[in-house]
Amino acid sequence: MSHKRIPKRKAAIAAGGVVALGAAAMLLPNANASQDGAADDATPRTLKATDASDLAARLAASLGDALAGSYYDSARQQLVVNVVSGDDNVVAQAKKAGATVRRVDNSTAELKSAARTLKARATIPGTSWAVDPRTNKVVVTADSTVTGARWDRLQSTVQSLGSGMATLKKSVGTFKTFVSGGDAIFAQAQGGTVRCSLGFNVTASDGSPAFLTAGHCGVAAKQWADSQNGQPIATVDQATFPGNDFSLVKYDDPNTRAPSDVNVGNGQAVQITRAADATVGETVFRMGSTTGLHNGTVTGLDATVNFQSETDPNGVDTVNGLIQTNVCAEPGDSGGSLFTQDGGAVGLTSGGSGDCTQGGETFFQPVTAALQATGATLGAGNGNGAGDGAGQQGAGDQGAGAQGGGDQQAGGDQSGAGSPTAPGDPSGTGDGSGAADGSGMADGSGMADGSGTAQGH
Repeated sequence: MSHKRIPKRKAAIAAGGVVALGAAAMLLPNANASQDGAADDATPRTLKATDASDLAARLAASLGDALAGSYYDSARQQLVVNVVSGDDNVVAQAKKAGATVRRVDNSTAELKSAARTLKARATIPGTSWAVDPRTNKVVVTADSTVTGARWDRLQSTVQSLGSGMATLKKSVGTFKTFVSGGDAIFAQAQGGTVRCSLGFNVTASDGSPAFLTAGHCGVAAKQWADSQNGQPIATVDQATFPGNDFSLVKYDDPNTRAPSDVNVGNGQAVQITRAADATVGETVFRMGSTTGLHNGTVTGLDATVNFQSETDPNGVDTVNGLIQTNVCAEPGDSGGSLFTQDGGAVGLTSGGSGDCTQGGETFFQPVTAALQATGATLGAGNGNGAGDGAGQQGAGDQGAGAQGGGDQQAGGDQSGAGSPTAPGDPSGTGDGSGAADGSGMADGSGMADGSGTAQGH
């Protein structure tokens, strides 16, 4: 696989950069460009989501905890920042920068204090919490397993924070790290075959080609193959789970090609050019091997999720600092790419609840945090890949979805048996290895025959 060449059709796609998507969701048109020539500095600027994210980061750096969060108003194409009543200096600075200012009651310090209380009193499997800047509250979510005494404990903790500080809601399904998937990578672990998927191709700090995937995959197994019975092609270099949920996996062959794009099915790809921080309210896209392409909205940042431990029936695997969205996902989508229309790599699917029929919550490991922790950079190793951003060899048209299926636990037989459900090229019906030729992401994808998108196991 080390010297596989990118098919001409794939090369043409990569060269085209961002393309229109004809799969499960269409990428929305770019918002209007920033209006730098506004006559009044205090007039809110019209911003693309990317520019709003950049502005939010700059204001957070300069104003710190004086801000109580921010979000993107996609209807008005404006950044809205929360400021605690009475801080006129902060209001003036935020307005001058071009943001819309909203006065709120709860400060950042108070919201963080509420989160610490939840951590101390209500770290219960099947729960999560995140600050929602649109309501200026901590939103606490309980899945269907939180009942009886555990529900009473959670409810009383939320009530103790006050109705103006926190709200509690029930979620469909069960919080779990999504398993199985298409465009798969495989490993042998105690109990059977573990299957995950690749996230974004990166360059490791030593210059070698590598990829990011979910941390619970890297913890479960050390060596990964691109087919169920194939020889290992990549080895885990770093893995973190719980706490965070990311792994850096290095290709064993330093000449591996690792292009920087997301395959979105039907022979189309979106080139990834940079890492991007999420902004509440912005539209994001998730590619997964089970359910294909879906879009939705970022609903919370710095979320805490308490998964039931996969190794200890009485334990909790807590993951912090996640992106919360309403983008649906199902088993097999774990670790898949979360990205923006204009090529920003945002997150790796960690887990969630619900499905793409009823909806639910899905949580993502921020790519920026994973890159910082591992020392990796977006882009292909050894100059063999395309572009300067990390690419995900997306799920979709390689037939690896044939291995998807059910709610499978780590260490179990996750090879599945279902039919492909991701949007796909008819040629991608293969044997589940994702090796269907001409899928637009198979040969030369950096995973040798389509091992592509990251899915947590």
